[in-house]
Amino acid sequence: MSPLLVAILAYLVLQFGIGVWASKRVRSEADYLLAGRSLGYPLATFSFFATWFGAETVMGSAGTAYSQGASLANAEPFGYGLCLVGMGVIFARPLWRRQLTTLADLFRTRYSVPVERVAAVILIPSSILWAAAQVRAFGQVLSLAGAFELEVAIALATGFTIMYTVFGGLLADAVTDLVQGALVILGLLVVAVAVVLALPEGVSVTGVLTAPGAITLRPPDDVTWLALLEEWSIPVCGSLIATELVGRVVATRTEHVAARSALMAGGMYIAVGLIPLLIGLVGREVVAPLADPEQVVPAVAQQLLPPALFVVFIGGLLSAILSTVDSTLLIASGLLSHNLIVPVLRIVDERRKVLAARLGVATFGVIAFVLAVRAEGVFALVEQASAFGSSGALVVVVFGLFSPWGGPRTAMASLLVGLGSYLAGAFGGIEAPFLASLVLSLLTYVVGSVLEGRPVRQPLAEP
Repeated sequence: MSPLLVAILAYLVLQFGIGVWASKRVRSEADYLLAGRSLGYPLATFSFFATWFGAETVMGSAGTAYSQGASLANAEPFGYGLCLVGMGVIFARPLWRRQLTTLADLFRTRYSVPVERVAAVILIPSSILWAAAQVRAFGQVLSLAGAFELEVAIALATGFTIMYTVFGGLLADAVTDLVQGALVILGLLVVAVAVVLALPEGVSVTGVLTAPGAITLRPPDDVTWLALLEEWSIPVCGSLIATELVGRVVATRTEHVAARSALMAGGMYIAVGLIPLLIGLVGREVVAPLADPEQVVPAVAQQLLPPALFVVFIGGLLSAILSTVDSTLLIASGLLSHNLIVPVLRIVDERRKVLAARLGVATFGVIAFVLAVRAEGVFALVEQASAFGSSGALVVVVFGLFSPWGGPRTAMASLLVGLGSYLAGAFGGIEAPFLASLVLSLLTYVVGSVLEGRPVRQPLAEP
C-alpha cells in the first residue's frame, strides 16, 4: 500500500469519525436534515461554498481550460458564483421565513399536496446526478492514488460516501465543510504555485495567458450565441433555487445569516474558482499530453509536488468532492423521506423519520454509482443535474414566493411542461433545450394564471 493511499485512508477515517460524532446529536428529522437550524456565519458560509465548489470546478473547468482554453463558452467559475449571489440577494430571506424543511414544502404550503409530491419527484434526479458527478471524481482520485481500476475506485468511493452521510447528516456536513473549504483553498494554491514555478525557462505566466487561444472573450467560431446563452443560463438560472442551496438557507439561524453567507460564498467561489483555470492553462506547458483532460490538476500535482504537499492537495481535492456529494445525497433523501414516505405512511415517530432519511441516502448512493460508471465525464453530469427539471421549478418558486397569482393546476402544469419540454429538447437534439423549457414553463404559468382568473389568498413572504 502506497504512503499516499495510507494518508487518504487516514483522512477518510477522520471524516467518518466526525460523522459518527455528529450522529450522537441527531434526535429528530430536523437535526438530521437541517442541523437543528443552528448554522451561524462561519459554518453557513463555508457550507455554501464547499457544497457548490465540487469536482466539476476543480477537475471539470481545469480540464476544459487545458484542452480548449478559457472562453465565454465555459461558464465556470462565474456562472455558479453568480448563482450563489442570486440566492443571497433574491431568495434567501423569503425562503428562510417560510421555515421549510425541504424546497418541496413550499409547493405544498403555497399550492397543494399533489404539487408538492410531483415537485419532489422532479427535483430528486437533479441531486442524484450531481452526486454521481462527485463520486466519479472521487473514484478518479482513488484510482490515481491506489492504482485501482476506475470502476472499482468509484465503487469504493460510493461505499464510503454512503456510510459517511448515513451517520452524520447535515451537522457533520456543515462541521466538516469548514475544514474542507480551507483544505480546498490551500491545496489549490499549493498546486498553482508549483505549476507556475515549473514553467520552462523563457516561458512566463503572462506569455501563457496571452497566447493565442488561451483566453478569449468571445466564444469559439463553432459555438453560436444561442448555445452560449444556454451554457450560462444552466448554472445561473438552473441552479438558482437548487435544493442543496435551499437546504443551507433554511438550516441557518436567521434570515440575515442565510442571505449574507450566500453572498460571501459567491465571492469566494469566483475567486477560488479562477485557480483551477490557471492550473489548466499553465499545465499545458508543464505536463505531457493527457488522455483525460479532467485529470490535469491531479496529474500536475503528482508530477510537481513533494509527497507531503501532494497529500495536502489530495486532501483538498477529496474535501471538495465530499462536501458536495454528501449534501446532494442528503437533500435527495430528504425529498424522498420528508415529502413522500413520511406523509404517505403517516410516520410520526422522529426515530423512524431519521431511519427513512438514512435509507434514502443509501438507496440514492447506489443509483449515483450506476450513473457515475456510465457517464462520459464529470462536467457532463453536472450540466445535466443543473438543467433537469429546474426550469419549471424556478418559474413556480418565483411566482409562489413573490406573486399571489397561480394555483395548484397552474403550478402542476408548469412543472410538467418544464420537465417534458426539457427532455424532449435534450433527446431531440435542439440547440438550447433548457432555455426552451424555461420559456415554455413561464408561458404555461402565465396562461394558467389568467385562466384561473383570481389570485390565491395565502400569506406571501415579504419582499
